[in-house]
Amino acid sequence: MERKLFCEISPFTYRLSVEKEILKRHVKDFLSKIRFARELHDEPLPVLVYAHKSLIRRRLGNVDMQLQENKATNLALAVTHINGLLIQPGETFSVWKRIGRTTKNKGYKEGLTIARGKPSKGIGGGLCQLSNLIHWLVLHSELTITEHHHHDGLDLFPDFGRQIPFGTGTSISYNYIDYRVKNETVNTYQLRLWVDGEYLCGELRAVERLPHTFHIHVENEYFSREKQPAKYGSSATDTAVYRNGEVYRDIIDRSTGRIIDSQLIRTNHAKVMYDVPPSLPIRED
Repeated sequence: MERKLFCEISPFTYRLSVEKEILKRHVKDFLSKIRFARELHDEPLPVLVYAHKSLIRRRLGNVDMQLQENKATNLALAVTHINGLLIQPGETFSVWKRIGRTTKNKGYKEGLTIARGKPSKGIGGGLCQLSNLIHWLVLHSELTITEHHHHDGLDLFPDFGRQIPFGTGTSISYNYIDYRVKNETVNTYQLRLWVDGEYLCGELRAVERLPHTFHIHVENEYFSREKQPAKYGSSATDTAVYRNGEVYRDIIDRSTGRIIDSQLIRTNHAKVMYDVPPSLPIRED
C-alpha cells in the first residue's frame, strides 16, 4: 500500500499543510529585498502596449454555471485592487500581494478551482482567469516573468471560443502559488483591469513606446493517443489522449516589421481530461 503524504491524511492535515506554505511565503517575502508595486494611478498612461478581454461565463464541460456567476462577482472584487497599478522600474507585481486572501467576509463567493487535477470549488474560485489575462498582456511586453505556474500538464476542458493558444494559462492559489512579474526596464508600466458585465477586460500601458511588438502563436498542435502504465495487479493496457504543441513568442522590430527572435515559451503534452469528440483527428501512438 502506497504511503500517504501528511496533507493526504485528512481535510484537517491538508488545511494545516496549506497554512504552513502560506506562512513560509510570508516569511520569505518579509526577508527578501523585493520591491512590490503598490501605487495606483487613476489616469491611464499614454501608450497602449496591448489590450485583451475574455468572456466570463464560459461553459466548461459539466461545471455548474452558478460557479461561473460567482466567478463574475469574485473577478469584480479582485480587479479593484489591481486596476491602475503602476509597475515602476525595479518593482515586482504580485497577484496575491495586491488581492490578498479571498474570504467570505470580503464578499468573495464559491467559484471553480482545480484541486489535484480535477475541477473543484472554493471561496474566491475563478481568479485564474484574472491571472491568465494578465499573463497574456505581459507576454506582449518586455516585462520579466519571475513566477509562473501551469495546471500540471492537464487539458481540463474542451475549447469554448478559445482566442489564445492552449498552454498560456496560469495557476494561482493564495499565496504560495503566485504569478509575479518584474520590471527590469527603464519604462514604467501600468495594469488596467475592469469587468463590464460580460467580459473581463485588461490593458497594459506604458510611459514610453516599446521598440518591439510581440506575436504569440502555437505550432505543431495535434492530439495523440498514448499507452498508459498498467495499473497495479492488472495486465490490461490503458490509453489516454494528449494535447501536444509548441507555443512561440516572436519578437518583432517595430520599425521594420522583421522578426528578430522567436522564443519557444511552452511545450504542451497535456493529458485530456474530457470526452474527446469522435470528429477530432487523433494520432495513434
